[in-house]
Amino acid sequence: MTTIADFAVTTNKGDELALSEKLGKVLLVVNTASKCGFTPQYDGLEELYQDYRDRGFEVLAFPCNQFGGQEPGDAGEIAEFCKVNFGLTFPLMAKVDVNGDKASPLFDWMKREKPGVMGSKTIKWNFTKFLIDRSGQVAKRYGPTDAPKTIAKDIEKLL
Repeated sequence: MTTIADFAVTTNKGDELALSEKLGKVLLVVNTASKCGFTPQYDGLEELYQDYRDRGFEVLAFPCNQFGGQEPGDAGEIAEFCKVNFGLTFPLMAKVDVNGDKASPLFDWMKREKPGVMGSKTIKWNFTKFLIDRSGQVAKRYGPTDAPKTIAKDIEKLL
């Protein structure tokens, strides 16, 4: 696998999405959770999406229940929570694992492309973010404590 276009994912409605459809866009791929201390980052992610979507930017949120059981709901419950509490308009994907034997191939690839601190090939917590450039390459990785607004300058460079 060499670009994000080599992957397909499932939306929160159960449809397959070929990420080849996203080539030419700048993407921020994030593993999310509804009951996490970082959940308020949804506001910042939505703000980034609103600010840059007309220029070819999208956020792809992948709910994950691997960290403290902080995403226990089903697809409908997660979508409702995000809409009611944060007014999210960017796409939510199906719940995935980001580490371990059942990890999403997309996340395995992104972790290999941009390892974490000290070369770690795991995701440590919810709201780890990967910035993907227009050619489908992983441009940068951000930790859970990196607020979305701090990513804006990197998005601007890629747009």
